[in-house]
Amino acid sequence: MQKQFLPFSKQFAYAFGMMGWSIMINLISVLLVYLYLPPTGSGLPNLITQVAIFGIFNAIAIITASGRLVDALYDPLIAQFSDRNQNPKGRRIPLMKMAIIPSLIFCCLVFYPLKHEENTANIVWLASMLICFYVSSTTYIIPYNALLPELAPTSHDKIRLATWQSVGYVVGIGIASNAFNLTDLLQHSFNITSRIVALQYTVFLMALLASAFMAVTVFAIDEKKYCTSKPSIVPLKQALKQTLSNKQFLLFIVADFSYFIAVTIITSGLLFFVTVLLGLHETIGNKLMITMVLVSFLFYPVVIYLSKKVGKKLIIIFSLSLLSIVFLGIYFLGKSSIDAELQIYLLIILAAIPLASLNILPNAILAEIIEKDTLDTGANKEGIYFAVRYFFVKIAQTFGIALFAMLLLYGKDPGNDFGIRLSGILGFTLCFLAAIIFSWFKEKR
Repeated sequence: MQKQFLPFSKQFAYAFGMMGWSIMINLISVLLVYLYLPPTGSGLPNLITQVAIFGIFNAIAIITASGRLVDALYDPLIAQFSDRNQNPKGRRIPLMKMAIIPSLIFCCLVFYPLKHEENTANIVWLASMLICFYVSSTTYIIPYNALLPELAPTSHDKIRLATWQSVGYVVGIGIASNAFNLTDLLQHSFNITSRIVALQYTVFLMALLASAFMAVTVFAIDEKKYCTSKPSIVPLKQALKQTLSNKQFLLFIVADFSYFIAVTIITSGLLFFVTVLLGLHETIGNKLMITMVLVSFLFYPVVIYLSKKVGKKLIIIFSLSLLSIVFLGIYFLGKSSIDAELQIYLLIILAAIPLASLNILPNAILAEIIEKDTLDTGANKEGIYFAVRYFFVKIAQTFGIALFAMLLLYGKDPGNDFGIRLSGILGFTLCFLAAIIFSWFKEKR
């Protein structure tokens, strides 16, 4: 049972942790493929080979998949350690605190290739730095998410705290989307001739800001005051078996998996959609993200209200179906006589509506699944549940980046863009599949 009610100021502070993590992870999602596999005319050099391996894979797909696989295998280990942690200062916060500096360092080093030209050494460097970054950031985010059901005892509290968490995540995306604007500002203000060097300065400044935000949560929330830490005594193998035998959790995970593959595809591809399909400048990306954030925020109260009236399940199914239509629209970008900017703004505004609910409700649903499991089994396995969830999220993100990078083999430049358009068809299929799967979920209201 919770020791004290979590006041508004602490809920706000909790959101900062997600905001910081979101900035770092979205710097990777937004910039990684664009930096290491740039389209023609971007002003960036090729850093790694673009030769297809076995006809379908490229180096960036294999590198990201390898990094995420190592990270995913690490998830249940850090989760079990967190669940069983008997640190007198708490099970979660001490682990989060020690992960901040390594996350900052390795997030920056991902974007500091050894050579500013196509070189095998860059492949080894990128793979190593990605693994180190993913492990560091996981050490923060798994305990962070495990705090949610401990800090929010009722369903309403869970939705409210998940809303703050979502706000932090979306604002983090908005900040990360300004990377190219800040890069331009640095280039012009300090006469930096190299585009890649200016981009590296940008990543450092944003990652530094992100680490400060992550520290806010760590130092503002007293875990011993607002949570009752009850270390788990269930062995890792048994905890995983109990978790994966929960049928409702498995339905949640499968739908979640499909959704995150789709979202990663659109995140990785946004700069390609803007510059290649529509012929717009890359700096418009931040305006699009700000628009998406603002429109999404407008629908947050609607989501909270409707979740009480009709339940979370129907809202999520509707949102996934609407998002599938958004993905289908990607295929047709630049093919109509409508103004290019208007096309992308309409798509982003439409996407913001389902993302409002998909950013809030899944974590609230998962927190309720965990709460029921704790009551049924008598064991506190918050960390394991979030670890399993994030294991599949990371595998999904890996598939998303890898699939998008592989699709680029079929065209990634103006006039040769079929691979980019195929990503819209794939996203449509995955979101529609996720909606069908989640329709089998049994919601208890």
